[in-house]
Amino acid sequence: MPRILHSADWQIGKPYRWITDPQKQARLQRERVEVVSRIGDVARHESVDALLVAGDLFDSSTVPAAEVLEVMELIGAMPCPVLVIPGNHDHGGAGGIWRREDLQRRMRERAPNLELLTQPEPMSRAGLTLLPCPLLRRHDSVGPMRWLDQLNWQDLDPEAPRVLLAHGSVQGFGSGTDVNSLNLEQLPTGELDYIALGDWHGLMQVQSNAWYSGTPEPDRFPTGPDDQRSQVILADLTRGDDPRVQMITTGRVAWHRITMQLQGMPDLERLHHQLDACIGSRVGRDLLRLELNGRLGLDAHRRLQALLEELSEQLLHLRLRGELRRHPTDGELDQCLNRSDGPLLSSIAAGLKQELEGGADPLIEQALIELHQLCVATSCA
Repeated sequence: MPRILHSADWQIGKPYRWITDPQKQARLQRERVEVVSRIGDVARHESVDALLVAGDLFDSSTVPAAEVLEVMELIGAMPCPVLVIPGNHDHGGAGGIWRREDLQRRMRERAPNLELLTQPEPMSRAGLTLLPCPLLRRHDSVGPMRWLDQLNWQDLDPEAPRVLLAHGSVQGFGSGTDVNSLNLEQLPTGELDYIALGDWHGLMQVQSNAWYSGTPEPDRFPTGPDDQRSQVILADLTRGDDPRVQMITTGRVAWHRITMQLQGMPDLERLHHQLDACIGSRVGRDLLRLELNGRLGLDAHRRLQALLEELSEQLLHLRLRGELRRHPTDGELDQCLNRSDGPLLSSIAAGLKQELEGGADPLIEQALIELHQLCVATSCA
């Protein structure tokens, strides 16, 4: 019963250009290298027979040579064969990273256990019959699985588990284009024991024996509670049976998404509790997409801004979304309306309040905010 690890979409060298802080950007890039070491630890601990990488080990053809060298060294330290197909980011054709002389040399020197599978033909490795479907160009309009139409399945080893490796989009997922499409329905029933897929960055089961492993280190904010990243798949394979699979977490950086409606101080306290639950006191290990809508009083809004400033320092990245308005509370308005020492300010405040009651207007809101600041300043003088 061969045991494999299935992974994909490491995308070593991903630039994260939208991270403006160069140190935080470098930290995210660094994690994509260090997760290779953690995958090696899993392979060692689980005594796997092979690690299968279903495309996009590298992000592009311009990965720095020093990074290539380090990755090759980490792969070379793994206790098993590492069998890789090219994906769309690291295709195997002209101009692709696998054609670089420095990478080929370092593969031979540092990672003799790494084998790049560029030939679409059956091969025997680690007790398996492998059916690789490599991408030899970034966009394949024919489809990387087309060669299987001519395969004589009766010629394959009847005892060895059969594993298909492919990188692309199955029907119902992906960009909706005809490039790099994977038609699993064309495969004959019962001929394959495991289908290792790459390209979809979240964990997903497509058929009883077909999985997208997702990325071992996440690279985007989750779209929902079922959007799982940060793992590899451990699979025990037997010819003629469905695989026994287990997900093993490998990611270290956490990506969070919080959406809240704020209407006052109690909601602000609720936001504090939710942030404590998902981030706590960790520093430099989390990214947060925070969508805030609603309306806050001026004091509550100032407290929120102080919280956001602290979060920006604590997090690797804070992305703000939503439409949150500032509006003086009744108590804050009273500081402007009920002023015996400033009848002109009171009159202006009353007029602005009346206009605002007729409908939300950002200019009127801003005028009220500035007027309130003036009232507070004159009261303290």
